[in-house]
Amino acid sequence: MNISKAEYARRRQRLVDALPENSVAIVPAAREQLRSRDTYFPFRQDSDFLYLTGFSEPESLLVIAPGRAQGESVLFCRERDADKEMWDGPRLGPERAAESCGLCDAFPIGDLDDILPGLLEGREFICYTMGRYPQLDRRLQAYLQAIEGAPGSSGAPQMVSLDPLLHDLRLFKSAAEIRLMARASEISAAGHRRAMQACRPGVYEYQLEAELLHTFATEGAREPAYPSIVGSGRNALVMHYIANNAQLKKGDLVLIDAGCEFRGYAADITRTIPVSGRFSGPQKAVYEIVLASQQAAIEKIRPGHDWDQPHLASVAVIVQGLKDLGLLQGNIDGLIESGAYRQFYMHRVGHWLGMDVHDVGDYKVHGQWRQLEVGMAMTVEPGIYIGADAVSVAEKFRGIGIRIEDDVALTKEGCKILSADAPKSIADIEQLMSAGDLVQEALL
Repeated sequence: MNISKAEYARRRQRLVDALPENSVAIVPAAREQLRSRDTYFPFRQDSDFLYLTGFSEPESLLVIAPGRAQGESVLFCRERDADKEMWDGPRLGPERAAESCGLCDAFPIGDLDDILPGLLEGREFICYTMGRYPQLDRRLQAYLQAIEGAPGSSGAPQMVSLDPLLHDLRLFKSAAEIRLMARASEISAAGHRRAMQACRPGVYEYQLEAELLHTFATEGAREPAYPSIVGSGRNALVMHYIANNAQLKKGDLVLIDAGCEFRGYAADITRTIPVSGRFSGPQKAVYEIVLASQQAAIEKIRPGHDWDQPHLASVAVIVQGLKDLGLLQGNIDGLIESGAYRQFYMHRVGHWLGMDVHDVGDYKVHGQWRQLEVGMAMTVEPGIYIGADAVSVAEKFRGIGIRIEDDVALTKEGCKILSADAPKSIADIEQLMSAGDLVQEALL
């Protein structure tokens, strides 16, 4: 289950077709990131570079030069080095990298200053996104100054951002990409099931996180797609809580927002479960509202609808539910128009999903919400968060934080829920957690 060389070639060709006339595109690889002193974080390739090449080494650069006689795709990468490879692992080197990735040509990265300026000369535009890699920014500016000052020069190329062109391509997923995302979701769902079965009072949040990470790695996804959120009690009310160091208490809920990255593609799943294995009456009441709002949003994900329609559907259900519980008072339309619900539901219902967990792509086009189309993938994650100190709310509801999140892809067959293997009905969650209790008892 991999992206083929032919698909990478198609991606590069689509970018060539989208580029302005007489332009060149430059896409750098990610740099290694220092963790502390002489220790580095595990390397993760830049998503744009990976999307076009499938090449996973640092210190690399892709140039797309339409019309170049020797081939339009040119890679710069590290040379083979036996001494360094003995310490850090094998390198492909230019020749093998070009063959492996199906690229037209490749050169040592050390030759960049000798070769790249020639690829830029005579071009009207350089499509490159400034500000992400400052060292490369400075080198390109030096090249442009040299071109500008050369005898007989007609002027340096104009620098324009590559992001709008490339990210619009990445927004639409192929069948192969959706298969990889589905596998990432399957693995992540298995992690959530394992965490549900391990959940009980006295366990620490980081121990549930360990259950997730164990499953991810066991199933071939060594890295999470983002820092896992395991927030119990009041911690569930913090949107990006990642401390994960509190002890789970009887009667609380725990919100688990976690997904793996599988071969470059992310999953993003949230489930909220009762620490003691059963939801209380107030917890059930709020949970059912969130679940119904998610279903209403999913039903609006179809071609021809716009990006905002699923969110509006989720808001309508949540506002009605909060009013029915007495947490909001007033006319439904007025509560929606005034945004009164935002004290309980302060984020939108989802985001694009793909190689990045918050994937690229505009949500509006020319000031209008984007139309949903086949090939798009997104999350659907409504939530209700009731402050522990919300004096205007009945005490039984205070401190409840619930979010339910699934990954969906819009295919020719309709809206496909990629993360369906993660239980989310109250009955299914309680049944799985009860089974987990029996396993724990058998082990004691």
